[in-house]
Amino acid sequence: MFTASELLDIVRGHIAGLQFTRTPKGLYDPVSYVLSLGGKRIRPVLMLMAYNLYREDVKSILQPATGIEVYHNYTLLHDDLMDRADMRRGKVTVHKVWNDNVAILSGDAMLVLAYQFMAQCASEKLKDVMDLFSLTALEICEGQQLDMEFEQRKDVKEGEYIEMIRLKTSVLLAASLKIGAILGGASKEDADALYDFGVNLGLAFQLKDDLLDVYGDPLRFGKNIGGDILCNKKTYLVIKAFEHANTDQEALLNDWFTREAFDPQEKIAAVTRLYNEIGVKALCENRIVEYSKRASESLNRVNVPAENKQELETMMNELMHREV
Repeated sequence: MFTASELLDIVRGHIAGLQFTRTPKGLYDPVSYVLSLGGKRIRPVLMLMAYNLYREDVKSILQPATGIEVYHNYTLLHDDLMDRADMRRGKVTVHKVWNDNVAILSGDAMLVLAYQFMAQCASEKLKDVMDLFSLTALEICEGQQLDMEFEQRKDVKEGEYIEMIRLKTSVLLAASLKIGAILGGASKEDADALYDFGVNLGLAFQLKDDLLDVYGDPLRFGKNIGGDILCNKKTYLVIKAFEHANTDQEALLNDWFTREAFDPQEKIAAVTRLYNEIGVKALCENRIVEYSKRASESLNRVNVPAENKQELETMMNELMHREV
């Protein structure tokens, strides 16, 4: 069995060695640029980890694993464009280095490349893999659309938000694991259990992100704290704050979230103070624990020796207790 660290080194080495030799360079240079920005490479590592539960030759599925990472970075490229974001992983975003049209077209190319990489798997597994990958890609679009629609709504409920982050974040983690299991020859029961593990891991992961955006250490988090508050983003904390606020607290929340002119630090401090009064941090932490437990239960259903699943359990714990 490989450790997660060893698999990460394999993935990083493989992606660093990718060369796009087709022309025009103006289409492919932004692709290379996006992939050079790094990142945790969680999704391809999860695919290799799931595969490694059943087989040792993990390098044989590096192309599909690359496909999942290229796809993930394609979504980030287009997300940055839609959000008008200036920075990604400490570097200038593609639409800022080049322009909007280049970002759209190079992103489209990344989507096609992701499918090409993903299709480089055993022919007898091809339909199952591509069916799941295509469904996942469609679900992520659905999640992104819901996220955009939520920006215009004030009545988003917890269940709607959880469904949105399931689609936008969780299903790609889940698909990474299930595709790895399929390619490794897992039973349907094991593959489905690993998918469920990924869904719950993804939900806990996103809720942790929501929490860190308000309560994280900016020096460790890698970006300014309170960004979600400043752009009035619907997060779990916002939804629970409005749900549990008393009349006076709700009025203050509405005031801050409808003001067009404000001092950024004053708004962050005021909203965070309201969050503390209402107790949303504990509510979010409890949900993270709940989804982590569900993930563990799903992993326990996977019919391989417990010691073989330890790396997945460890990775989950590290993601849930991270400060960045």
